[in-house]
Amino acid sequence: MDEQGWEQRYASRETVWSGRPNGQLVERAGGLVPGRALDAGCGEGADALWLAERGWQVLAVDFSATALRRGKAAAVDLGRAVAARVMWMRADVMTWSGLDAPVGRSGGEGGRPARVPRFETRFDLVSAQFVHVPADRRAGLVARLGGVVAPGGSLLMVGHDPADLALGIARPEAADLCAAVELAGLLDPVEWEVLVAQACPRPVVVDGGEVVVHDAVLHARRRLVESVG
Repeated sequence: MDEQGWEQRYASRETVWSGRPNGQLVERAGGLVPGRALDAGCGEGADALWLAERGWQVLAVDFSATALRRGKAAAVDLGRAVAARVMWMRADVMTWSGLDAPVGRSGGEGGRPARVPRFETRFDLVSAQFVHVPADRRAGLVARLGGVVAPGGSLLMVGHDPADLALGIARPEAADLCAAVELAGLLDPVEWEVLVAQACPRPVVVDGGEVVVHDAVLHARRRLVESVG
């Protein structure tokens, strides 16, 4: 679904998501030391706010203005301290210049500079939860997100596993799904330590009955020192 499609989906109902953080983020990031985080494709902001409540400074990026407004409103409800830890930015993670050029170059709305004054160009955690792109753009997405992870930092990418297509439930197009091991294969092993690359089961309720779906989970850590060949 493109930017217009997502904006229409968000605008068509009061909320799209549950308001709870994604379970894989909670499991994988719960033990990390808070630092700077990028929530790529943040939606209505539940993940960003969960991180902020735990002391993270978060840059929450999405291309839906409606979703971002809801995230900001939810942040206010959590109090000033939490709200102050989240910066909301409307941008497409596939084209935003902040992921491929020094912060401050053009890339904001209307051609204005994309200013991120409270953040450096590297993050201790980059999280992309259920950001699905076509196969020909997948390597570019991994490179863009991985490129802003600080040494020692984590890249966490979670998507619907292709096995879910056999369940007959709503899922993105098959071409937009891939296994976690495929994502892991796009990372340079000299630079990255892959901690998790697997399909993780998750029970969900569909039409009143429980179904076990699988999330494709990639959690990798950028090595502190790159090998010298």
